[in-house]
Amino acid sequence: MREPSAVFVQVGSADALTTAVRNGTTWSAAGVDVAWSDGTVDVTAASVSRVALRWAEALPTEALVLGDAWERSYGDLQWRHLQPERLLPWYFLTHDPRTGSTTGAGVDVQPNAFCAWTVDADGFTLWLDLRNGGGPTQLNGRTLTAAIVRSFDDAGTPWQTLEAAVATMSSRLPARPEPAPVVGANNWYYAYGQNFDEKAVLKDAATIVELADGHPVKPFSVVDDGWYPGGIASGGPWDLGKPGVFDDMAGTAAAIKELGARPGLWFRPLLVREAGPWSRSGPGNGRALDPSYPEILDLVREDLQRFKGWGFELVKHDFSTYDVFGRFGPAMGSRLTDSGWQLHDPARTTAEIVLAFYREIRSAADDVVLIGCNTVGHLAAGLVDVQRTGDDTSGRDWERTRKMGVNTLAFRLPQHNRFFTVDADCVPCTPETPWELNQRFLDLVARSGTALFVSVDPAARTEQTDRALSDGIRLALSGGDASGIEPVDWLVNTTPNAWRTGSGTVHYDWSRPWGADPVSG
Repeated sequence: MREPSAVFVQVGSADALTTAVRNGTTWSAAGVDVAWSDGTVDVTAASVSRVALRWAEALPTEALVLGDAWERSYGDLQWRHLQPERLLPWYFLTHDPRTGSTTGAGVDVQPNAFCAWTVDADGFTLWLDLRNGGGPTQLNGRTLTAAIVRSFDDAGTPWQTLEAAVATMSSRLPARPEPAPVVGANNWYYAYGQNFDEKAVLKDAATIVELADGHPVKPFSVVDDGWYPGGIASGGPWDLGKPGVFDDMAGTAAAIKELGARPGLWFRPLLVREAGPWSRSGPGNGRALDPSYPEILDLVREDLQRFKGWGFELVKHDFSTYDVFGRFGPAMGSRLTDSGWQLHDPARTTAEIVLAFYREIRSAADDVVLIGCNTVGHLAAGLVDVQRTGDDTSGRDWERTRKMGVNTLAFRLPQHNRFFTVDADCVPCTPETPWELNQRFLDLVARSGTALFVSVDPAARTEQTDRALSDGIRLALSGGDASGIEPVDWLVNTTPNAWRTGSGTVHYDWSRPWGADPVSG
């Protein structure tokens, strides 16, 4: 990556940026030094909020631009024409429809800043958010490697270029061992955290084992939100199950194993039911925990070790981005969070603190399979086994599944087996949603080789659903389409209908239950 044309810094909470003066490979302003060395950006300062690096490079007015998302995507990933105010987290690609060339830039995974790009007709800018909560970080003269910046050359097609870009940004991670397929049951999209007990959980486990039909790879059966006291998403402590319903979590895990499935468990690590001494000072109700306290990392470690001791082989940790920032991804924007508050340790950037939190979970989990949900993908890469890359699908509204599930699979699939195993979220089988459409989503996810979880309402089971579910589950347990899949019409469609597979191009109708089943052509 060539060095930037200009550098700007922001020290305090004000929005004004100061132009830095260049001296060799270092730019300085307002007590902040920004050093550039072959793409590595080092920042030395007493106090700093943001750094902006600008490259002057004219782009064709017809260019299409693609970016990523802060955490999950929300059905909003797409190629768009130039939109200078559009924030593009982590990386971007530009495609010139006249020449067919696709290029771009991004940052390596696990940076120490929240990094985003803006692209306009005259060039592009990398914004390094070095804040702590809603205020400046007190580096106190420390030199911080904020990010490692990469440029991406055309690799043949836009899809191939994105695949190569993702591989480049994750090249410093340890090589991923060949991951076993992650396939299983999850009760959220028919139970929604309510009115289920151990009997229902064991019925889910028996169902997924039945549908796997003797496949040598064992499926998971995940106990999602609602197994503990306090109500849906209410927070910890996570030391016991709901009294009178889940009195023996170790016994529940053992019973799932006895049925032939691998037990999994959901939890929300950074929220407690009652406010305490280590709560976050930022926006919210005072019950979110501040992960910059060492005591909180100790607590999270104890939780993970407890779950493992109970016998759970998979843990899904959820809501941590919301609990740190007080916002979900679409509301984070360029400010990330409300101004005027900071985490307990103001000497580290929020990115550093979130990374330390993810690393603690990874270390504590040991060989437990970790799913990150509402986790920051570019920071969690290499620290979770599976990443929920899109917002929730639905067992009540097919349109939500189409918008969220198909979109995230199409635009983040290149991250699969490079950053983590991609999880486009569950395939529902419920009386409230049209099975003909859910079946098409099942077929696509199974072919993709990404994580496949199904939410099967016992009331929706028929011979037809069981046959399709079994076919999809067994295909997914076998790793999907060995040749890989690729969206064909993703330049012009946010939920692509045409997908290239090893057996040819498959066309899906996402709108009409009475439409044709997937057709190869």
